[in-house]
Amino acid sequence: MAKKIAGKMKLQIPAGAANPSPPVGPALGQRGINIMEFCKAFNAKTADMEQGAPCPTVITYYQDKSFSMEVKTPPASYYLKKAAGLKPVGKRNRPRGAENPGREVVATVTVGQVKEIAEAKMKDLNANDIEGAMQIILGSARSMGIEVK
Repeated sequence: MAKKIAGKMKLQIPAGAANPSPPVGPALGQRGINIMEFCKAFNAKTADMEQGAPCPTVITYYQDKSFSMEVKTPPASYYLKKAAGLKPVGKRNRPRGAENPGREVVATVTVGQVKEIAEAKMKDLNANDIEGAMQIILGSARSMGIEVK
C-alpha cells in the first residue's frame, strides 16, 4: 500500500549548505520532518553541485513522518549572473540585474554561454529541444537587462 501524502513544500536552499538553522529547520520542524535526516540527505544529494548555488527543492512529506525530495537545478538567473560576471551589490550583497530592463543594459553574455546554460537547465525547462530552451534563457536574460551578443 502506498504512503499517504500529508503535503508538499518548496524551499530554495544553497547546495551543500542545509543546516537546522532558519529557514530550513523551522519549516521542516513544524511539519514533523526529521531535520537532521533531511540536512544529511540534501547535502549528500548536492555534493556534486557548485557549493552555495541556490537549489529549488520540492519536499513531499508523508503521514508517517517520512519524506522524499526532488532537487532541481539552480535558477536561470543564477547562471546568467555568473556568466555575465555581475558583482554583488545592495543590502544583501547579491548581484542584481537592471532596475529598468529594456531601457538599460547591465551586462552582456554570448550565445555560447546561453547554450551552456540551456543545456544545464534542460531537464527542468518546458522545452522539447535545445533551441526552445535557449529561447527561455534569452527571455530571462532580457528581463534582467542582460544583452546577448
